Amino acid sequence: MDYTKLLDYDKKIKLGIVGASQGFGYTSLVQLKNVDQIDIRIVCSIDIDASYNALIESGYNKEKIVICHNAEEMKRADESALIVVDDYKLVLESGISAVLEATGNMDVGTYIAENALTNGINVYMVSKETDSFSGTYFNQLAHENDTVYALVNGDQPRNLVDLYSWGKLLGLNIVAAGKSSEYDFVFDRDSGKLTYTDGKEVYHDKPEIMNAWEYEDTSTLQQRFESLKELTGTIAADVCEINLVSNVTGLLPAAPGLNYPIAKVNELADIFVPKEDGGILDRSGVVDVFYQLREKNEPSFAGGVFIVFELNNEIMVDLLRGKGHVISKNGKYGCIYQPYHMMGLEAPLSIVLGERLGVGTRNDTRQVSVMAGVAEEDIKAGHTFTVYGHHHEIKDVKPQLFEINEAKDAVPFYLLNNITLKNDVNKGEVIGFEDIEVNSTQKNTFKVYQKGLSLEVGIKSF
Repeated sequence: MDYTKLLDYDKKIKLGIVGASQGFGYTSLVQLKNVDQIDIRIVCSIDIDASYNALIESGYNKEKIVICHNAEEMKRADESALIVVDDYKLVLESGISAVLEATGNMDVGTYIAENALTNGINVYMVSKETDSFSGTYFNQLAHENDTVYALVNGDQPRNLVDLYSWGKLLGLNIVAAGKSSEYDFVFDRDSGKLTYTDGKEVYHDKPEIMNAWEYEDTSTLQQRFESLKELTGTIAADVCEINLVSNVTGLLPAAPGLNYPIAKVNELADIFVPKEDGGILDRSGVVDVFYQLREKNEPSFAGGVFIVFELNNEIMVDLLRGKGHVISKNGKYGCIYQPYHMMGLEAPLSIVLGERLGVGTRNDTRQVSVMAGVAEEDIKAGHTFTVYGHHHEIKDVKPQLFEINEAKDAVPFYLLNNITLKNDVNKGEVIGFEDIEVNSTQKNTFKVYQKGLSLEVGIKSF
């Protein structure tokens, strides 16, 4: 897409950011300062000082920053002021036309989206945890209120939806779409040591990985897994992101725990294809995840996204292969990929597309798959679940992604946060609605999920 015409607008977009002091929100602050079309009117996090410091570090004019503690103080602030608050409800009272929600807090995200969309404010949802159970309803709510609800570029779900829709526009028959997991397996050929790039800087003696370095067939994947299995596992953030893509596109999860083959980029068109063609897939039309395997001086896929599609013209295959594209050994499949997701650096694109062109809302989005929690140990009644850590995991609960007709009574994974069990749950069992207590403050968030489920089941996949 040529974005040149979008550079011509003079009217400023007034934006609020909820969850502005770290992670995606922080990187958005940094980049939005360089975007002429967007003015940040208000930022919010639970720590006012953290928000203020983030603005100063990002180069915003200190003289324009005004800390407010209530609506009256906000009203007295100058129109050109950049307001800082710690009450997320105040954000929607600041005269903005758009809000970026990046807290990762399900209750906050639900409140912001529902109230913004019904009051003419467009919503750009970074918090994938919230969208995993509420996206269906909020897309519909935006459609009914002539507002925009959009996932945000810079995170894999929106980037993959964009790449998938681009492929569909071209008429590609896409058999699989997916992303790399957040961390790579990086091998140092000289020392024979391997690093899992999760920030721990632990080096593992794995010279045997060279025995499975060149891809032959799926037995190569098994060899790699046997060598590295103690470092692998299903990551909640990955499952959540795949859930979002499934709900928007209609693609089904490749497996409840996703497949996670340990693969090099040049192998993707041989791996993410049906088993009858030598791949790992039980069916076409799925979404999945892989771990990247690379040498230490090779570039990372960087949590990027890909699609694998059918090829049926030999001349086309030869041309693409000759130009260095990723083509399967049998010449039946090709892979196109985008090896990056740059968080808030890309976020302005989604906001400008939404505000200027109305791009984002998909009112045919449905709960195609449900991210559920499966007990990894016996868990007794009275236990309260807590989402924790960088990957937003839940202790002793494994995330699994089920098709909606297989999910039955499963509670969406992130709705379990701060929920107490009323029944014992045995190891291997899916945690269902009959197993939990929902208090009065949690009921609205649960209702949002139920409203989404009540929509017509059929999805118009694109």
